Amino acid sequence: MTGPVDLAPAIVDWFSRAARDLPWRRPGFSAWGTLVSEFMLQQTPVVRVIPQLLDWLERWPTPADLAAVPPGEAVRAWGRLGYPRRALALHACAVAIAEQHGNRVPEDVDDLLALPGVGPYTARAVAAFAYGHRHPVVDTNVRRVLARTVLGQADPGPPATRRDLALMAEHLPLPRADARAFNAGMMELGAIVCTARAPRCDECPVADLCAWRAAGYPDYTGPQRVRQKRYEGSDREARGRILARLRSATIPVDEELLTAEAPDPEQAGRALEALLADGLAERTSEGIILPAG
Repeated sequence: MTGPVDLAPAIVDWFSRAARDLPWRRPGFSAWGTLVSEFMLQQTPVVRVIPQLLDWLERWPTPADLAAVPPGEAVRAWGRLGYPRRALALHACAVAIAEQHGNRVPEDVDDLLALPGVGPYTARAVAAFAYGHRHPVVDTNVRRVLARTVLGQADPGPPATRRDLALMAEHLPLPRADARAFNAGMMELGAIVCTARAPRCDECPVADLCAWRAAGYPDYTGPQRVRQKRYEGSDREARGRILARLRSATIPVDEELLTAEAPDPEQAGRALEALLADGLAERTSEGIILPAG
């Protein structure tokens, strides 16, 4: 073990009292709903995800329901969640589940990893939270809490999946129910208390165990993560503008209209070509449409 600190009892107890009431934490929430929520929550705030998630599950309550519509409908319903390739991956995931797993989200991590768009975090999150299996689940918030409480660092630095999972596994309780609560509690702690810029250490249930606090809150001096470029004025914003136009259209959109009327037609042209290359749009004889499959 990395050190004598035992985070689990305090985290599990705190989470039982402080957990936010979120749809995917409620009894009876489906494994499909958990999978959809994990796709949507990637780099998107919870407050933006909840209404989209509930609408999505009302429209497509099972993987087969989503698989039955063209992938463009998934892109259309994705709205302004951002990173719309997640919608395409989720549609492909639904097709695979419907065709290969009898319309049931698999619970084995390896089976989950074989699904389109499912990586190490999402596979373990579904296995742990939807099915109660004992797996370490590590997201950005968990990495930050571990870095501070166990390693004494202000920031975890760039992710390293094998290292991060191993560190979380060292602290994971043996009982499955406690392991599930510990995974969720570590995420919750990082999301609402041990935040990146303004940690509220006076509210932290493991403040007395925190190596970073004991060391006097030293600044982080390790390898730096790659910071994402500003959204405003970027090609990503131009792609979003074009996708919004396509989502609102009921007929193919003339290609010249998508680029000539943009603030920067040259940038819009690049954005459109990127959308076509990513499969988020299709060029037809009548104009540009969302992917038809």
